[in-house]
Amino acid sequence: MSASSRRVCVIGAGSSGIASCQVLDARGIDFDCYEKGSGVGGNWRYGNDNGMSSAYESLFINTSRKIMEYATFPMPKSYPDYPHHSQIAAYFDDYVDHFGFRDKIAFRTEVTRVEQAPEGGWNVSVRPVDGGDERTTRYDDVMIANGHHWDPRWPEPDFPGELDDSVEVTHAHYYRSSEGYEGKNVLVLGIGNSACDISVETSRVSKMTYLAMRRGAWIVPKYIGSTPVDEIAPGWIARWAPFWLQRFFLQMTINRAQGDPTEFGLPKPDHRIAEAHPTVSSDLLPRIGHGRITVKPNIQRFEGDSVRFVDGSVEKIDRIVYCTGYKISFPFIDHELLDPSGDNRIELYRKVVHPDLAGLYFIGLVQPLGAIMPIAELQSEWIADVIEGKVPLPGRPEMLAEIAADQATMRKRYVASKRHTIQVDFWPYLHQLREERKRRVAAPQTGTPTGRTAKEEIAA
Repeated sequence: MSASSRRVCVIGAGSSGIASCQVLDARGIDFDCYEKGSGVGGNWRYGNDNGMSSAYESLFINTSRKIMEYATFPMPKSYPDYPHHSQIAAYFDDYVDHFGFRDKIAFRTEVTRVEQAPEGGWNVSVRPVDGGDERTTRYDDVMIANGHHWDPRWPEPDFPGELDDSVEVTHAHYYRSSEGYEGKNVLVLGIGNSACDISVETSRVSKMTYLAMRRGAWIVPKYIGSTPVDEIAPGWIARWAPFWLQRFFLQMTINRAQGDPTEFGLPKPDHRIAEAHPTVSSDLLPRIGHGRITVKPNIQRFEGDSVRFVDGSVEKIDRIVYCTGYKISFPFIDHELLDPSGDNRIELYRKVVHPDLAGLYFIGLVQPLGAIMPIAELQSEWIADVIEGKVPLPGRPEMLAEIAADQATMRKRYVASKRHTIQVDFWPYLHQLREERKRRVAAPQTGTPTGRTAKEEIAA
């Protein structure tokens, strides 16, 4: 079947979904995109009426503008190094309107089922959010871009004991601002980016904010001097140097900028830097130093209006915010066909292609040491190559072998955690995707010429 006769479905119009739409539209590939909300931007649209955004009022990006932007549509130079979520949402709107495919996105439309069609391809069922009949359409290919920061993961198992009704408990997914935290004793559980942001913000109005964690983390500042931290490494180190050299360079830089985290009462990390997803904050250590955040170990049990920690200390708590991550979820796919709920893992070739489900592709299902947007853009270019018949996929045995090798590498590299099942290194992973695009069917077709910049290679 020629690419011109194939129909593609894109699920989700967040940052990854609109990247897929842009690529398909530019190639002239027929597609429909379904978005539950009334606008594009997904997680970055504050108060998104699809109910899936985890953005809080004070959210700023923690990768720099130059790293986050799409290769085909740079962010305005007037934007700061680390834009606010409102600027990112405006950027996504401008991206869609610049390329002119907004009319191909069915807003306020929920995907209810994705099933294998008897004649091949996929049956996708959708229904209008505001009322109407469900309808089913057959597609040859489905690009799933429903995100992985919307289905909150609560502590598993829950902590023993009971809390009084006076203690309010929520998850970072539902946190919006520090309003209501004034004068309270606040407990934030976690040491990821959301935990740091929320503990810093509540500490400005709370009686005391306690930051509890199971393990320590390396706290990475947003700037080294006047340079964004993800732009500090020389280009050749970021793109081509072996991991051990990159880690040495980063560790040396962070040690000089931040010092020893244990001097601030944080537990000593049980891993080397870059062996866990980075925690980026320029504000956490000063707030600890100002005495407005008190560091605590993990929770041991609840005791009415108080929390006992594993070091035996007890604190009266008014509000608890769990910053305990998210589940990978596909509510529209039968669990017998695909179920990542056990260990938050899904076995995909290059984090995109399922070896047993032809025509089903996952876009943006990665947790990069970098930004998702350029990755989703290049993933979409690769899959568009596959759909057009320009690039073949490897056989199932090769895919399974590569998946196993990748998982072994990740287990060796990263701290064992449900957070690290979809982890990738930004530049090496982009290189892998570019190599996939070189698997040309026709001999005259060649890969991306050498000598181009990374962004030119992504856009090629």
